[in-house]
Amino acid sequence: MARNKASSVKPKPKPKQTTEKSAKPRLSNAERSAYFARREAAKVLHSVLQGDANRQAVASIKSLVYSPSIRNKKATFALVCQTLKHLKIIKDVLEIAKILNSKWKRQEELVYIIAYDILFGKEISLVGGDAEKFVTCRKGAMQSALAKLLPPDITKPCCVRVNTMKLDVDSALYELGKQFKVQKDDMIRDLLVLPPHTDLHNHPLVLNGSVFVQHVKFGFYRILLNKYEIGKVQGFNLTKKVCSAKGKASSMVAAALDPKPGWKWALVLDACSAPGNKTVHLAALMRGKGKIIACELNKDRAKRLEDTIRLSGAANIEVLHGDFLNIDPKGSPFSKVSAILLDPSCSGSGTAAQRLDHLLPSHATDVVDTQRLNKLAAFQKKALAHALSFPAVERIVYSTCSISQIENEDVVSSVLPLATSNGFQLATPFPQWQRRGLPVFEGSQHLLRTDPVEDREGFFIALFVKKSSVKNSEELTGSWKTAGSFLNDEGPLKRFRYVKKKKIALPVFYRGIFKPWLHTKSMLIRNTYKSCNRRTIQT
Repeated sequence: MARNKASSVKPKPKPKQTTEKSAKPRLSNAERSAYFARREAAKVLHSVLQGDANRQAVASIKSLVYSPSIRNKKATFALVCQTLKHLKIIKDVLEIAKILNSKWKRQEELVYIIAYDILFGKEISLVGGDAEKFVTCRKGAMQSALAKLLPPDITKPCCVRVNTMKLDVDSALYELGKQFKVQKDDMIRDLLVLPPHTDLHNHPLVLNGSVFVQHVKFGFYRILLNKYEIGKVQGFNLTKKVCSAKGKASSMVAAALDPKPGWKWALVLDACSAPGNKTVHLAALMRGKGKIIACELNKDRAKRLEDTIRLSGAANIEVLHGDFLNIDPKGSPFSKVSAILLDPSCSGSGTAAQRLDHLLPSHATDVVDTQRLNKLAAFQKKALAHALSFPAVERIVYSTCSISQIENEDVVSSVLPLATSNGFQLATPFPQWQRRGLPVFEGSQHLLRTDPVEDREGFFIALFVKKSSVKNSEELTGSWKTAGSFLNDEGPLKRFRYVKKKKIALPVFYRGIFKPWLHTKSMLIRNTYKSCNRRTIQT
């Protein structure tokens, strides 16, 4: 019996082991992954900031993140990018809260990463290390400092473009109006304006291609005060909400080319088309008539272009996987191209968050990589000059999402003599728009700019129009309308060269086949059709 009692007493030390384990709980898989991602991100951030401060060329952010030594590449990449985007305000918060003392100054990049997670990141528990404990204990002071630094609300409304090949504007207005406050844009007829922060990415109209979200991927976070939880953190409790600035500048490009629904036999060329939002917008403006050749050099981007076209339901777009500069303007069918949309590669300075280089602190100053801009401008000039060489082209739109004069006004100014010699002149897209080109050459008032602060995106648009087509468009408002009433809207007579009509006395009353004036006019049109070799309307 004594042995049994003694044996029953032996298992008593086990509770001590369990209490020790409860004092140091094991990290979950998500917490462990986040722990290592923060440290890997801190190493990458240290290399990037050190190279940027010394103005020394280092590997790009993507190259550093996707090296074999980084295990959790996706989380590390996101942490580095988002911390860089918020680095200025993070530094200000840490300075106000007096967190970066001499001890943690050696690991300031890790502190930046943890501070981002606390102020802007996901709602996860920051456990696993001394740095997390140190910064988390000062969470209240950091959030109070952030409340003092909150900028005024400068958010812009969300804009969506209705794909009129699938849905009319009024129907989209009605459907979206069931959930949101919606109104029509005052400039672009197929654009709808919704309140800021509107999230439509999972809306059925977006998923089936009836509506396209016009967005610029700024990817920043709006910090809002929660009125219902005041007093939790020194009088404030901050909640996070994702906001992407969604504007209409990108939808102004295709509208500036102004392809008419009556261009039933028109051939339009989108020179650098991927991802295809402007391409399908052209198709919608042409109501699916005519033909659009969408040119894209990059194979992966060409696939994305095809997906966009498939989603839009456009049937008049042909994808050309190749280099726009290698196209023979006089070859078939390009010799018949009547309009070109040229939106070439650019620095993206108008939508700075799309380029990770603009996240670096040095780009917050006036330091500009002019060498890179000059290389881009050289390609842009070459592409625009090539567009001007197409023999039948009447309208050309050149656009960038850059705010740099080198890529915008300087490019237009350099090719303007060639454009003039080929019979082109600058036209004014959207005359009611206030912001025009920089006054660096005569005629810059015809150019269009959007402001990255006021309009939440920086775009540039130049419209070249052939002088003969401008003259003819004015005449179409007069005598052509009268003559056009005799033409068949669906037949090949639309391709006729205009012949100035003769004054013919028309009888007041006529019946049956007694229409001598109509017979005379029809003979005139028939003879014109036989002698017509091109679609350009001439006097």
